Amino acid sequence: MSTPDSTLDLKTAGVFVPLLAPARYKGAWGGRGSGKSHFFAEKLIDDSYCERGLLSVCIREVQSSLRDSAKRLIEAKLAQYKLGEAHGFKIYREAIRTPGDGIIIFQGMQDHNAESIKSLEGFGRAWVEEAQALSPRSLALLRPTIRAPGSELWFAWNPRHRTDPVDAMLRGPQLPTGAVVVRANWSDNKWFTAELEQERLDCLRMSPDQYDHVWEGGYARSVAGAYYAAQLAEARESGRIGRVRADPLMTLRAIFDIGGTGAKADAAAIWIAQYVGREIRWLDYYEAQGQPLATHVAWLRANGYGAALCVLPHDGATADRVHDASYESALRQAGFAVQVIRNQGKGAANFRIEAARRLFPNMWFDEAKCAAGLEALGAYHERRDEARGIGLGPAHDWASHAADAFGLGAVAYQRPREPKPVRDRPIIEGGWMG
Repeated sequence: MSTPDSTLDLKTAGVFVPLLAPARYKGAWGGRGSGKSHFFAEKLIDDSYCERGLLSVCIREVQSSLRDSAKRLIEAKLAQYKLGEAHGFKIYREAIRTPGDGIIIFQGMQDHNAESIKSLEGFGRAWVEEAQALSPRSLALLRPTIRAPGSELWFAWNPRHRTDPVDAMLRGPQLPTGAVVVRANWSDNKWFTAELEQERLDCLRMSPDQYDHVWEGGYARSVAGAYYAAQLAEARESGRIGRVRADPLMTLRAIFDIGGTGAKADAAAIWIAQYVGREIRWLDYYEAQGQPLATHVAWLRANGYGAALCVLPHDGATADRVHDASYESALRQAGFAVQVIRNQGKGAANFRIEAARRLFPNMWFDEAKCAAGLEALGAYHERRDEARGIGLGPAHDWASHAADAFGLGAVAYQRPREPKPVRDRPIIEGGWMG
């Protein structure tokens, strides 16, 4: 890591190279052990050495003491590269002096208001650590304050929820002008230690429901004991969650969980899948609440699934009391072929779960198109009577609609009696799938 005016020779992992060039916003998100904080600490030292007199602030939402700040890491980097007073760096109790009378300070955003934040107006760098905790108020205060010519705002975070302000800003459909954002995980860190590798494997083995969030940068799961936690972790570990390509010669299936109309109705969920030999390829996911069937049909046609076989649960054949029409009849009238899965009777939900778990090793998921569905599968969990320590069956909540349709797809799968050659295995970027 160096600039034309810098004599520092700092090592940079390839994943962070896009963040070396000047940019108004720089973001690095991902799981533990990726080196995000180490990169930004070294980049800040390099910029401070090159741009004499640079004013920088390291920020957290809440900073109770300097022990909570990035100061110790920056000090360790200065010691590692033997940079001291002779090079213009001097460590003080609450700040670090940098060449040309520059400075690095450490602050918590909750300590600021609209007046006090003005003290940062001349600063050229603002590095936000643990940016997933940054509040909307703090982000709104910070962005216009760091306004010096050539100033940059840096964000490092392990995603928590897709609705967190930093995710909405730097991972949403529209990025701020001049934003460069990278995903960095343990696998991108060529200095990943044996100790961290053991911690990662232990987490995968002992806490699979937390693994994706902790190590792969997935959104946090707020529930314990998710039904598919271990299976999703293993699928990601083995490269079966990525970019999946449909087989043009195989039947597309639109697998439904039926919703209703109205603001309080259950959401309708649709998985698009193909059964290719012994594989189930999950290609796309759709969910909508309170919308009529015509809206779902319009989505199918608009996304190239107008010829899909619609797979319905048993109540898909039940006529609506008002309109005297069933999902089955309406879809057939719209030109779709329809398959209705018979009622599994009492314990149907558990039957779907067990079918899906059994087939999970043969499943592949398109990560981008199935993102919302995968998030729901990771949160689908059992209700518990904690007082008696017993399970009460699957929870019926926001995640259950995606999970019910997913389980129905597993039930509908007909395992080939004999192995059939698969012409093109699913293509996953950077991996197997073809």
